[in-house]
Amino acid sequence: MSRNSRDLAFFLTGAAAGALFGLLYAPEKGAVTRDKLSYRLSKYREQLQQLLADLLETSDLPESFAKTEGQRVVNDAREKAERLLEDVDRLMAQIKRQNS
Repeated sequence: MSRNSRDLAFFLTGAAAGALFGLLYAPEKGAVTRDKLSYRLSKYREQLQQLLADLLETSDLPESFAKTEGQRVVNDAREKAERLLEDVDRLMAQIKRQNS
């Protein structure tokens, strides 16, 4: 047996053993885990939407460098929150497809 085929056999044996132990010792079924993840992601999405709404409402800063700097921080945070919302939506869609 060549070294490459022996290494491949060891790798496949290890992968099979890992999959078997994962199935035997998984705390819950995959559907339950996906449901929990979906619930947590939806709550996370709601919090991000509220944060985004709060950030957009903060226009009470006085005219100065602080206002300019504050506006820049708010804009950066808004962009990041919007990207996070898109990521959460994408993850939730993947979970729903897997549950179907």
